[in-house]
Amino acid sequence: EKKPPEEPAVEEEEEFSVEKVLDRRFTKNGGVEYLLKWKGYSDDDNTWEPEENLDCPDLIQAYEEERRKKEESAKQKKEATVEVIKKDEVVPVGTTTNKKRKAATIVMDDKKEKNTNNSKTRKTETSEVEPSTRIRGWCRGLEPEKIIGATDASGELMFLMKWRGADEADLVHAKEANKRCPQIVIRFYEERLTWHTTNYDEEPESARTG
Repeated sequence: EKKPPEEPAVEEEEEFSVEKVLDRRFTKNGGVEYLLKWKGYSDDDNTWEPEENLDCPDLIQAYEEERRKKEESAKQKKEATVEVIKKDEVVPVGTTTNKKRKAATIVMDDKKEKNTNNSKTRKTETSEVEPSTRIRGWCRGLEPEKIIGATDASGELMFLMKWRGADEADLVHAKEANKRCPQIVIRFYEERLTWHTTNYDEEPESARTG
């Protein structure tokens, strides 16, 4: 009796069986390829194979289900994070956030004065040295001309002082301004509080301006 011919090629092909589908990608022509882990081989031997060449529908289905679960889980975590952020956006009045916002606000004389200062500040910022090394306040040795704003956001009353012959104004302590230029301080209050102090209305303009 003759023995059937051996088919080593077929037996060798059968040794290459898919252990697991690891990843998926799309090709330029719109096809799908899967990254395969082969039984008995290390991860270094993993290969990308076209979907139409594969004969492991169960493994592909298992991979797709696992991928879908991961996407849903990631989506739920993202939605939960967004919800927490929305809740944190509600800040009660008087909190640190409001205080910081208040610190950035200085009462200005009028729109014209504000616009003029803003435009001049932009020019000086590009040409002068860094703010950390710039001389400010009374140290500049300039004569105070006018108080154009005030703020107490730092917990202490500060005046925004305009200096004679200078474009840039500085914040100075109100206590020091009261000692150095009391008439300018009085004029600043008079311009805003005349409706509270009616006795000033009868004084001539020269008396108020000093």
